[in-house]
Amino acid sequence: MNTKSKFELEIVRKVRTIRKEKNKGQTYIATVLKVSDGYIGQIEGERWPAMYTYDQLNKIAIDFGCSPQDFIPNESVREN
Repeated sequence: MNTKSKFELEIVRKVRTIRKEKNKGQTYIATVLKVSDGYIGQIEGERWPAMYTYDQLNKIAIDFGCSPQDFIPNESVREN
């Protein structure tokens, strides 16, 4: 089974947290990125390998009025 790394999961968590703070759903993010709702569900799901690209993170940051750096962990993330 393909899963995301802990680092990738932390990025997804940060995007989801900011998305929820702005009262935006997965459908909204899908519209911003011009992808399907299901694809965003796969990105936000732990058991799927799908992940945001750097360009997608940048598009979300532009829409949210923040920096792409806001989605990156402040500290390194150990796998174990």
